Amino acid sequence: MKKLILLPLFGILPLVLIAQNKIALNADRAETQISKHIYGHFAEHLGRCIYDGIYVGENNAGIPNTVGVRNDVIKALKDLKIPNLRWPGGCFADTYHWKDAIGPKNERKPIENLMWGDVREDNSFGTTEFLNMCELLGAEPYLAVNMNSGTVKEAVEWVQYANHANGTSYLTDIREKSGREKPWNVKFWGIGNESWDCGGNMTVEHYINLYKQYATAMTSYSNTEKLFRVAVGPGTPDYKWTEEIMKNIPARRFEGVSIHHYSVIDWGNKGSSSQFTDEEYFKTMQQAWRMEDIVRTNCEVMDKYDPKKRV
Repeated sequence: MKKLILLPLFGILPLVLIAQNKIALNADRAETQISKHIYGHFAEHLGRCIYDGIYVGENNAGIPNTVGVRNDVIKALKDLKIPNLRWPGGCFADTYHWKDAIGPKNERKPIENLMWGDVREDNSFGTTEFLNMCELLGAEPYLAVNMNSGTVKEAVEWVQYANHANGTSYLTDIREKSGREKPWNVKFWGIGNESWDCGGNMTVEHYINLYKQYATAMTSYSNTEKLFRVAVGPGTPDYKWTEEIMKNIPARRFEGVSIHHYSVIDWGNKGSSSQFTDEEYFKTMQQAWRMEDIVRTNCEVMDKYDPKKRV
C-alpha cells in the first residue's frame, strides 16, 4: 500500500513546485536590442526566383496576383514578416543597369542574364515593381548598386529616381508618369557586391577608392538624407579586408559592412538541396556554425577602429 501511495505523491510534488515558479520579463530594462534587420531576405534574378517565382505580370489571368506579384508569394512573405529585401542580386547586380527597366513596359530593353544561364529577360520587373512590392510586404527595400559594370552617375541617378521629390529631374518625371505619386525613400544601399569575386575581382585598395567615389556622390556632403550605405566586407575569414575598410573609409561615408559566408561543403560537388545524407547535413550545419566566429572576429577588428560602434 505504501508504494501505491508514494508514487502519486512523487508525481504531484514536481507539479506543485513547477506551479510556484515565476518568470518576470522587464523589457524596459534591456541593455541591448537585436536589430530586426539581421533577419532580412534576398531576391536575385537566378532561375525562376523573379520571373514566374515572384512576378508573373499584371495581365496573367491564370495565376492570382496583385500588380503582377503572385498573391501566394505576398502572403508567404507577409507571414514571415520579413524586415528587408535585397535586390537585384547577388552577382546579377554586377551587370544590371536599372534604367533599362523603367518606364512603359513595351519600351523597356530586353537583356541577357550574363550571370545566370544567359537567358533573355524582358525587364518587366524593375525598380518600380520591386519597390512597390516591398510596400505590399511591409518590408524595407535594400538596393544593390552595380559597381562592377556600372558608373557613379548611374548610382546617383538611381537614388534620385527612388528618393527625390517630384519635379526635381527627368528621372522623377519618368517615375511620376509611371503612376508613382511620391518617392519611396529607400534607406538601405549596398555599394558593390562581392567585389573580391564576381563583383570585379578587386583588391581591397581598389575597392576602397572606388567605394569612396560612390558613397560621396550618392548623398549630400553630410548625408542629411540618412542613407544607410553598406560597404562590401570579406567573403572568407579575410580580416585584413575588414581592417583596410575600417581604417581607410571615413566614418561619415558608411553605415554598415556586409560579411558573406557560404555553408557549402564542396563547391565542386554541391549536391542536392533535398536529397542528402545525415553526414552531409551535419557537415553543412558545421559550416553554418562558423558564422559565429566570423562575425565575432570581424566585430573585434571593427571595434578597434570604431569603439563607439557607429558602423
